[in-house]
Amino acid sequence: MREEGKYKIIAVTGATASGKTARAIEIAREWNAEIVSFDSRQFYERMDIGTAKPSADELSQAVHHFIGHLAIDVDYSIGQYEKDALECIEDIHLRGKNIVMVGGSGLYLQAVECGIDDFPDIPQSVRERVNDMWQERGLEYIQQLLKEKDPVYYERVDIKNPRRVLRALEVCVTSGQAYSSFLGVKKNSRPFYIEKVYMDMPRELLYERIDRRVDVMMQAGLLEEVESLLEYRHTNAMQSVGYREFFDYFDGKATLDEAIDKVKQTSRNYAKRQVTWFTRH
Repeated sequence: MREEGKYKIIAVTGATASGKTARAIEIAREWNAEIVSFDSRQFYERMDIGTAKPSADELSQAVHHFIGHLAIDVDYSIGQYEKDALECIEDIHLRGKNIVMVGGSGLYLQAVECGIDDFPDIPQSVRERVNDMWQERGLEYIQQLLKEKDPVYYERVDIKNPRRVLRALEVCVTSGQAYSSFLGVKKNSRPFYIEKVYMDMPRELLYERIDRRVDVMMQAGLLEEVESLLEYRHTNAMQSVGYREFFDYFDGKATLDEAIDKVKQTSRNYAKRQVTWFTRH
């Protein structure tokens, strides 16, 4: 919706494999715009195939920002992204260009649009207690705990990513409230408004596209890419879908076919959560 006195940003949203990159480039070329990514999986260098980063040809068709700009072992918060993205957007606007945003990480777009939410400070004792529960009882236990304390966020979050589950649990334990109750509360004033273009398609077709894309990634060298990054498997970046599923294969706990099937399944689950998020925001 147009807001008087503010300039427009177009944000292309949607699930993984829905065609966001191509659409964003198309709009950017037509609209004299530069592209600002809000896909947190694509922020990291060397993680190219598994995150479906734009190809060299696609990158040449429009100026892109926040693609491969971080080292894998860097912890990069939503708050830092908000600050960096706002500075980038201001610079692009001052240079007389339009801005197209594109990505699948809804919270990062929300941070740019209206500000990151104010969460309570987490005492070190709570952080240690929650971490101990994870180490002693495993990921499934803390997943179930989050489901009990915050069923709304449980349906949104990547529950296979322990750092995100732990973070939400820390807030729940500290505040006595659901993590989701803090989301979308803060509304900062912006000099722009965001017009969203949602890449919708039938669920069955989306899942077919996801499965096919994983096969193409394997042919392009995804397994070798993951193997070259195994020394970083403990980092938050490497908890991304398309990477962590291969850890059991390299540890001799799963066959390659099992790992590939797991990538496809977790990608479909991730897409389902993305669809839920973007159709509600």
